[in-house]
Amino acid sequence: MSKTVTLIPGDGIGPTIVDVTIELLDAAGADLEYDRQLAGMAAVHELANPLPPETMDSVQRTGLILKGPLTTPVGSGFRSINVALRKELDLYANVRPAVTLMPGGRYEDIDLVMIRENTEGLYVGVEHYIGMQGDPKAAAESVMIVTRYGAERIVRYAFDYAVANNRKKVTFAHKANILKYTQGLFLDVGHEVAKEYEGRVGFEDMIIDACAMHLVMNPYRFDVLVMENMFGDIVSDLVAGLVGGLGMAPGGNIGSDVAMFEPVHGSAPDIAGLGVANPTAQFLAACMLLDHIHQGDVADRIRTAINQCLRTCEAVTRDLGGSASTREYARAVMDKLG
Repeated sequence: MSKTVTLIPGDGIGPTIVDVTIELLDAAGADLEYDRQLAGMAAVHELANPLPPETMDSVQRTGLILKGPLTTPVGSGFRSINVALRKELDLYANVRPAVTLMPGGRYEDIDLVMIRENTEGLYVGVEHYIGMQGDPKAAAESVMIVTRYGAERIVRYAFDYAVANNRKKVTFAHKANILKYTQGLFLDVGHEVAKEYEGRVGFEDMIIDACAMHLVMNPYRFDVLVMENMFGDIVSDLVAGLVGGLGMAPGGNIGSDVAMFEPVHGSAPDIAGLGVANPTAQFLAACMLLDHIHQGDVADRIRTAINQCLRTCEAVTRDLGGSASTREYARAVMDKLG
């Protein structure tokens, strides 16, 4: 049965890379229908609202979002439209696979998954100034909030993901040696949940700074990594760097009722409209959506075509060392579908 997806083209290069992604999905035989909606600056220009009710109504109907990158309007009241979507829809698990596609990089054959808690930690935005001696901004304070509920569901998600995808080990990265209450609770919950998966999935915990070092020195020791919000935000970009950068990095944001898939790079307004953007991350985000709705055979066809094109084609975008336009590269990938 065909699935309907809320499609948010986004801002900057978003409409261009989303359009060629839809063409690729159609060429590969994806059984999808699309409800186009607006968010970000495109929505501000047309509807005077960066996150219109019409968009949220569509999401509630479909439970699925495929989106391009968004620009957060200055002074909108949102720290980020992406953050607002995650908070509004309780998309608690951020999933970012990192797989080597381009040959000749610093590392070959990377295949790991970064899972980040998306709703708690320092990013809840509980912060304020403290006045002293006539200076209303003498100090600033942010509050890190970690709940047992939030920690348990993200760790359990990581283990369930490992089981479902035949992964061997979950690495739990933290800073409990210093942040003994917040990170200590996160670590305690991690060990409690890990016991339920003994014999099926391996488990280790590691201080976050040591984890960052080992990711650079020997990324092959990792399989699935899970950590709280801010650490995950930083380390997920490091992980993307292992496979060529954000242009190759898709992301999924998963909740109980809604799942959103997107490239993790920004809207790149400096090259918007030039037709030179690399759509690979958007292609791979669409593949994650297909996996999520059990159309993995179509996702595999697309990934194979991307891989073959990146390894054998001259028609790649300039950031990958070629001179092809966005559409020329997309056509080259479609030609590899067979």
